Amino acid sequence: MAGLAPVSLDELVRRLRRLGFAGPYAGGKHRFMVKGELRLTIPNPHNRDISPALLARILRQAGVDRDTWLSD
Repeated sequence: MAGLAPVSLDELVRRLRRLGFAGPYAGGKHRFMVKGELRLTIPNPHNRDISPALLARILRQAGVDRDTWLSD
């Protein structure tokens, strides 16, 4: 199975929207996206890509498995 690759913030938001998340919305220090009762905090990478390690943590919190992410 292929590993996760770094993604830009725009790509992360675009792909999460395709997976049913709404947003991002402003709130506190970080923006967030919502799917049902789940509220997912979106990092602020300051013009950098989101690392594979951070992406894996975000996907785990979102309930999205790697196969679903990689096939999207």
